[in-house]
Amino acid sequence: MRFSENFITELVERSDIVDVVSGYVRLGKKSGSNLFGLCPFHSEKTPSFSVSPDKQIYHCFGCGKGGGVINFIMEIEGLTFPEAVEFLARRAGMPIPEEENDAESRKRARMLALNKDAARFFYEQLATPAGGAAREYMAKRRIGRATAKNFGVGFAPDSWDSLRNAMKAKGYTDFELADAGLVRRGKTSGFYDTFRNRLMFPVIDVRGNVIGFSGRILGDGEPKYMNSPETLVFNKSRNLFALNLAKKSKSGYIILSEGNIDVVSLHQAGFDSAVASLGTSLTPEQARLLSRFTNQVIIAYDNDGAGIKAAQRAIGILERLDVKVKVLRLNGAKDPDEFIKLKGPDAFRNLLEASENQVDYRLRSVTDKYDLSEDEQKVEFLKEATDLVARLPGEMERQVYARRVAELAGVAQEAVTGEVERRRKRALRSARQSDEREQTRPERQMQPIERSLRYDDPGSAAAEEGLIRLLALDPSLARKAALPDPADFSAPALGKIYSLVRERISRGESVDPNLLGQELSADEMSLLVRILQKPEVLSRSDQALQDYIKKIQEQRDARQQGNDLLTLQQKLKQTKGYRG
Repeated sequence: MRFSENFITELVERSDIVDVVSGYVRLGKKSGSNLFGLCPFHSEKTPSFSVSPDKQIYHCFGCGKGGGVINFIMEIEGLTFPEAVEFLARRAGMPIPEEENDAESRKRARMLALNKDAARFFYEQLATPAGGAAREYMAKRRIGRATAKNFGVGFAPDSWDSLRNAMKAKGYTDFELADAGLVRRGKTSGFYDTFRNRLMFPVIDVRGNVIGFSGRILGDGEPKYMNSPETLVFNKSRNLFALNLAKKSKSGYIILSEGNIDVVSLHQAGFDSAVASLGTSLTPEQARLLSRFTNQVIIAYDNDGAGIKAAQRAIGILERLDVKVKVLRLNGAKDPDEFIKLKGPDAFRNLLEASENQVDYRLRSVTDKYDLSEDEQKVEFLKEATDLVARLPGEMERQVYARRVAELAGVAQEAVTGEVERRRKRALRSARQSDEREQTRPERQMQPIERSLRYDDPGSAAAEEGLIRLLALDPSLARKAALPDPADFSAPALGKIYSLVRERISRGESVDPNLLGQELSADEMSLLVRILQKPEVLSRSDQALQDYIKKIQEQRDARQQGNDLLTLQQKLKQTKGYRG
């Protein structure tokens, strides 16, 4: 939907960006009038995420994301522009103008309603005679009625079209069901239910919306779990099963497990902070989502090779977000569900209290790979262990674990400490040289961080950025020269931004980035903020304006000449005997 400029202006004025961002990011370090914190959109150790109270914008110097308060909510909550406006309006106590939603918002709302109705259908089916097998399976896995109700557990009948028929009776079309991933198109014709003869777990986001489903097969067969496909409202790499429940926990940590049944068993046993990824290893997006609700994660993955490998990967992702990580060793059981059934909740609670920090876990994993009674294997152990210790950020931490490695291998601590520091210096030097080579490439420096907005003509793009920046800073300059046409710009994204800026200036309207969110994509908004963040000397703005325009026109003519030569070359290739 389109919102009036007056409404957006008032909404932005009543939604101070520092207040809004502080709900997600710990802002502390100050530079001038700007506040800094760790970016919520990418992994980093040093704060590069800047919030400007004066300009009411944010910008990350690391990943390049930027925009106003509405764009921030769009990015952090995964919302469309109208949904982000509604989110902030509720926060500010402002009524939404009575207008029809745009097509995408209507489709999104319709899909969420369909998912909710489908979840209700599956839940009701669990109590029918057809749901007997599912109830037997739940009894076997000791899932109680109250727990099933809490999670909205249901049953997908062993039928080709039971859900389809029920939803069509409510007015949904086959195409809506297909878009939501609830039915599939047959090879020849017609549609059939995606989930059949499965225990159904609705996937609910942190706002309480049913966004998809995860179905566990009853008995043997593959796949064991089937998740909804990617849809307008469901992205499995950006969501976690049961986070809607775990976010309310008072435990102070979140338990990360692999399967839905593990999560259900943990909650039933009193561990209400358990979540699971949805058929994937932990993703950076899921890790950032976790970091919004906790600063400590306890990994409780399956006690097998795949689980150990997945835990190692999750540790690497989480530690980059400054999240404290511990790991459970499920001795005597393959997963949390089996451990609780065999040994009980008290034993699991003791296991949580004795959980290893991530360094102990990784060092133990390295130790278990080698027979330290053999000299050759001892040397290989020392290589891998010192490499692990060298990557630890704190000097005292490296000292402690270097001593541990020395004791395990039966060698002098000084030898291990020296090797750790040599490896660390070598890694830091290599990383610094690689970064310097990358950052000093002129074409790299000029390119946008957003990969979707590459510049084919960096020379012209620099002038195009400069012209946009000048006009935004001093709109009166638009009357002092014949401005180029947007078609003269080499970069489509810059041409689009320039066109919007020029049109707003011609109408006497503000070029505030907060007011351009309805027209620009997230990447385009980030690009605009980056352009506006660059320095510009306004004392010679008239001359700079002429220089930018001249450069744009010269580069346009050069590109046109190159295109003409290419056209001529293509014609010549068709001439007999021309070899090019």
